Amino acid sequence: MSRTIRTFEATITNQRQVRDDLDQLGWAASKLWNVGRYYAQEQWDETGEIPDDGELKAELKGHERYTDLHSQSSQRVLEELAEAFNGWFGKRRNGDDRARPPGYRKNGDSHPRSTVSFKVAGFKHDEQFNRVRLSKGRNLKEHRSDFILCEYQTRPDVDLTEWDIQQVRAIYKHDEWRLQFICRTVIDPESPGEEVAGVDLGICNFAAVSFGGESVLYPGGALKEDEYYFTKKKAKCDDSSSREATRLDRNRTGRRTHFLHTLSKAIVEECVKRGVGTLVVGDLGGIREDGENGEPRNWGDHGNLDLHGWAFDRFTTLLDYKAEAEGIDVELVSERDTSNSCSACGQTDDKQRVERGLYVCEKCDTVANADVNGAENIRQKVLPSLATDGGDRDNGWLAQPAVHLFDRSEGCFAPREQVVNREP
Repeated sequence: MSRTIRTFEATITNQRQVRDDLDQLGWAASKLWNVGRYYAQEQWDETGEIPDDGELKAELKGHERYTDLHSQSSQRVLEELAEAFNGWFGKRRNGDDRARPPGYRKNGDSHPRSTVSFKVAGFKHDEQFNRVRLSKGRNLKEHRSDFILCEYQTRPDVDLTEWDIQQVRAIYKHDEWRLQFICRTVIDPESPGEEVAGVDLGICNFAAVSFGGESVLYPGGALKEDEYYFTKKKAKCDDSSSREATRLDRNRTGRRTHFLHTLSKAIVEECVKRGVGTLVVGDLGGIREDGENGEPRNWGDHGNLDLHGWAFDRFTTLLDYKAEAEGIDVELVSERDTSNSCSACGQTDDKQRVERGLYVCEKCDTVANADVNGAENIRQKVLPSLATDGGDRDNGWLAQPAVHLFDRSEGCFAPREQVVNREP
């Protein structure tokens, strides 16, 4: 058995009713942070040491800013301050002379809205009606209710009743409040089987998956269309920080997140159906850097725009935890030579990729979809004995992968012939 922790974000559907109360808490959290920061500076000046979170809590628990929030919420603010100081000390110890200690939370003459955390005693979850009650501090209860009742909505595939909610956070972003549920559960899934699949991530096809004998392409066209659409719409805004620009950013982020969640779920479902117990993913950690000098690569105007909006790391994280829930191990491997090696015979020649999307091996005459060939090479990173002289295996599947497209009308991936896409 293993314990897993996940964070699920939700929209607040009664935003107008709770916004003022949440604003008060957010401002109070910033003020408490500043009080703690001032006290820490005093101690630093007098003793040369920064107080830990225990000393901060003991010293400030009687302060009026501390009692603006629920006691556990105030404790979490001071814990975060201590953690920020520890991070700064760590950087300085490692020789980073440019590292700066945590600053005060100011936005001109006002305070920004800080994240407010509610531990178990500070919230009550109503799973039947998708509501959560957040406690206020003593100072903010006068003449008003003792709590804030937030109605929320999560993604359709999230069921919070399956999780033990450890903490709720109210966060302010994109000009609105949102909720984050930090949840825990114990899982002991049985592996679907002993098969191995390989995943190659890229530009045109966001993912190519090789199951060894079968392959599936997942084009990223819908994601690219969104990027171009929202970039063009935002360019028409007079102010990049305007309400309309903020709304466009929020919609783009939401659609991108939905695409990545849906794709990772679709791949895991295909793995379960085929008895895959190990999923091998090509590591794209250096895709934005040039291999020789560390400078950003220039992929052309369209390529740079595509990469800017594509969260490969985010996708790998989503794929990892969805696979974990099904008992599938995920391994990250280097993509070195996977694009210019023949997955059938092992011949390596960077000239064999004759055009975009097509790979032809001059040694064994294998013809393959280039992305599928890369995915099969990635799969063979953990099964190196599979590469042969090319004569003992039927390699037709390398050239004829199934194609699953993102269906906007249904919000899911489906075989190409079943999908009717709509304009963004």
